Amino acid sequence: MEIKVNFLDKLRLEAKFDDFTVIADQPIRYKGDGSAPGPFDYFLASSALCAAYFVKLYCNTRNIPTENIRLSQNNIVDPENRYQQIFKIQVELPPDISAKDREGILRSIDRCTVKKVVQTGPEFVIEEVENLDADAQSLLTLKPDTQVATYISGKDLPLEQTIANMSGLLAEIGIKIEIASWRNIVPNVWSLHIRDAHSPMCFTNGKGSTKESALASALGEYIERTSCNHFYAGSYWGEEIANAEFVHYPSERWFKPGRKDALPKEILDEYCLAIYDADGELRGSHLIDTNSGNTARGICSLPYVRQSDGATVYFPSNLIENLFVSNGMSAGNTLAEAQVQCLSEIFERAVKREILEGELALPDVPQEVLAKYPGIVAGIQGLEEQGFPVLVKDASLGGQYPVMCVTLMNPRTGGVFASFGAHPSFEVALERSLTELLQGRSFEGLNDLPPPTFTSNAVTEPNNFVEHFIDSSGLVSWRFFSAKADYDFVEWDFTAQGANSNAEEAAAMFGILAEMGKESYMAVYDELGAVACRILVPGYSEVYPVEDLVWDNTNKALLFREDVLNLHRLDEAALEALLDRLENNELDEYGDIATLIGIEFDENTEWGQLTVLELKLLIHLALGQLEDAHDLVGAFLQYNDNTVERRLFYQALNAALEVELDDELEMADYEGNFRRMYGHPRMDAVLGSLDGSVRFYGLTPTSMQLEGLDRHQRLLDSYKKLHSARARFAAKAE
Repeated sequence: MEIKVNFLDKLRLEAKFDDFTVIADQPIRYKGDGSAPGPFDYFLASSALCAAYFVKLYCNTRNIPTENIRLSQNNIVDPENRYQQIFKIQVELPPDISAKDREGILRSIDRCTVKKVVQTGPEFVIEEVENLDADAQSLLTLKPDTQVATYISGKDLPLEQTIANMSGLLAEIGIKIEIASWRNIVPNVWSLHIRDAHSPMCFTNGKGSTKESALASALGEYIERTSCNHFYAGSYWGEEIANAEFVHYPSERWFKPGRKDALPKEILDEYCLAIYDADGELRGSHLIDTNSGNTARGICSLPYVRQSDGATVYFPSNLIENLFVSNGMSAGNTLAEAQVQCLSEIFERAVKREILEGELALPDVPQEVLAKYPGIVAGIQGLEEQGFPVLVKDASLGGQYPVMCVTLMNPRTGGVFASFGAHPSFEVALERSLTELLQGRSFEGLNDLPPPTFTSNAVTEPNNFVEHFIDSSGLVSWRFFSAKADYDFVEWDFTAQGANSNAEEAAAMFGILAEMGKESYMAVYDELGAVACRILVPGYSEVYPVEDLVWDNTNKALLFREDVLNLHRLDEAALEALLDRLENNELDEYGDIATLIGIEFDENTEWGQLTVLELKLLIHLALGQLEDAHDLVGAFLQYNDNTVERRLFYQALNAALEVELDDELEMADYEGNFRRMYGHPRMDAVLGSLDGSVRFYGLTPTSMQLEGLDRHQRLLDSYKKLHSARARFAAKAE
């Protein structure tokens, strides 16, 4: 994690990381003001807090209350060597906790990350640099020996060269990648989390049977998502980018809607229109891109090559973002390698959907077949030794598709997790199913899995597949676990041999789609220096329902973004109009405003936690519509999960509104005790909200210039690096 430190007044320091700011000072005896803890105090507190976290985690997974558990830490300093210290952590447990859980709680503390790092002894490297943002890949601690060549199935270059090429590419763009975490909880299953040190919202997870393969996976996914702009989907890119020569890619074209908002004739083709505008309801305004919001410019459309005949078809970027999310994008050492990964992913998710929604029962992989892959068996045994039964299934539907499934059961909680993987190689698909199962997960993370169900509607409703797509946390039918399989086991093999194996495998998978009657379309993105591609298979590889283009399009942000960002400047008429739109566009009242308008607010601020309901409430207050505000306060307090401070404000507001709206009650009779209960600053804000002197309490003013929105600005900084690289590439190509 990158922590940047700023020097403040006197001896005060400011450390910034992620969305947090920590202030440190020195005690008065050391010439400080004692206004904040010292750096060493934070260090001491970190181990105590870390120990308490693991106690809490242990208790939560076993439904043990923590109200009567107390924990403390004392550091005992050696009088002859102040750097030699003993950290004594003590836990007070209530008498009703069993001996087994007492031992388990003490063992859980032993897992404290801070403790383990201190005991191992971190290495400190202290150096001067010309620019803190230079040496962009200095945080990649795993640096494989480029003199060694480790080949794995599906890669056209050795892992070592793949890692060097990809990390070097990101460094050239100016993206500083850091490894945030590693996990290896069973043999031969590695995963890691990498992110942009400057913009942590840009992150990927990698998985593999070795450290190197997991890192190559994470870097490949990072490059595919930068190449396809996935990190920035749904976000507002600001007026500068919106009016630049290009917004997404130099190859984009803009088409204006026709008369009566008709779809431009230049976009899509007959095959796609039959899918996306089957009922004739899709209008041009539905396809304005969210990122620029530039309605005057028209519909931003990206060129894709139709695989059946090589024709270029323009797809609105809005349509891709709304329906496909990240499905069908990949980066590779070669285009063929990327294509195989793209198509494997498409088949994996489509077949997974068919199996889950069809409540199909899959055949088990025979033990004699599993025995051919001892590395995979070792990982499965590691899970079963921890008490998690594992089922290994053939998901090829009778040998039609290159897909496998590994399903984990958690007897402690009754939850299940069906993990799928795909690749032309049976072994690689099986390995991916297992590594996907544990990607970024601890054993405790397997306690959050939902139980299976016999309720078919719950399994087949569209949002369940979305949950499976996001993190595989959706529901699975009990029928999936039937011993009577709907298909026979097939030990399939879609691989090709020789120097052009990836190209042959990609052609074979395109052929499967063609035999199914599916058109496929591909865009290649190599302007950042790597080969990445995106493949769309309309009517097959979408994640969200096609109807979302009309009924739940992300560009509804354009109805709200400008007014919300200018909230403090709106007059009464503009506020009334905004309130009307909030109430009449079928919005989720508990949906967050950040997602609605595409702005990355700091999650720890009032803006970051603001919901549609709370915004409506604050607008009613600003308009003096106290009865309407009172109705919404009740709903807010009953259902909204917010900070303690914000809840207390609304509790105080609720009480004050009760008095204000009751003709028989006088505020003067209650204000004194309100202030004793809620404090003067909070009651000043409440009473000011009632009389109009305080508007939109807690929300700092901003505008379309995005001032003060540091988190969003860091996201834009990241995108502008890509935009500049693409502009340079386009200039060279001219």
